[in-house]
Amino acid sequence: MPTLKPVDASAVKGYLNELQDRITQAVEKTESVKFRRDAWQRAEGGGGESRVLSDGGVFERAGVSVSHVFGDKMPPSASASRPEIAGAPFEAMGLSLVFHPRNPHAPTTHCNVRFLVARPVDGAEVWWFGGGFDLTPYYPYDEDVLHWHRTAREACAPFGAQRYERYKSWCDRYFFMPHRNETRGVGGLFFDDLNEGGFEQSFAFLRSVGDHFLPAFMPILERRKQHPYGERERQFQLYRRGRYVEFNLVYDRGTLFGLQSRGRTESILMSLPPLVRWEYDWHPAAGSPEARLYEEFLRPRDYLAEL
Repeated sequence: MPTLKPVDASAVKGYLNELQDRITQAVEKTESVKFRRDAWQRAEGGGGESRVLSDGGVFERAGVSVSHVFGDKMPPSASASRPEIAGAPFEAMGLSLVFHPRNPHAPTTHCNVRFLVARPVDGAEVWWFGGGFDLTPYYPYDEDVLHWHRTAREACAPFGAQRYERYKSWCDRYFFMPHRNETRGVGGLFFDDLNEGGFEQSFAFLRSVGDHFLPAFMPILERRKQHPYGERERQFQLYRRGRYVEFNLVYDRGTLFGLQSRGRTESILMSLPPLVRWEYDWHPAAGSPEARLYEEFLRPRDYLAEL
């Protein structure tokens, strides 16, 4: 990876704080309860603020966390493919959110935007952006999936015709669970190691992804948050949430980075659902709505061409 000129980390931090405020306000407009705001400090350097909403009328849990941390040694999860910066001091900042709606017809969603700078003692600093957003429905609706991916494509459009296809495909690969042979959901966007075109262009793309999250998710939530459901749908939602836990604890790089960098455990594991269940060797009944999720959606698909 090439070394690049110094960057304006303070501008990135300012954007992340503003985005956290914007998303928090949008969620609280739909809810009967407010976020708990929990500022924290990290002994090794830096800190952040976790905002967690629990047991609301719409969201069983919603978390929006911003962190800005420093360290003397790059965690292995960030330097495994970059031996030249292994052990280098680093600065990392990001926003991460996960929403677990109460209604099984409303999907779980995740968004993350982040910036990391490594400063080797004997070399110039190396930086990159990463992030994306993805959707995990339990009862998928074609119109919701189309809206999600159309909005993701709009976020990428100013940056080249191939950007959406590239990062959509990366998302499909990243949120795939080999031990289950299925994707976590219907995908979205995922990017990492982004510094092509320089700081301003890369930062502009990060902002576009962050700015398109609410337009992608909130219309879906509004359509589904009051949809009638019963105990069958609720139990299926809890069962499928188990897949979310499996991915985050086994594969997710953000979780590994946070734990390896000795981040705040409560904030790192904020993404986990409040209630979940596992069942031995369960399979959906043929022809059921639950079977449609497995048969049509838990694999990479070109939704914008197929639906």
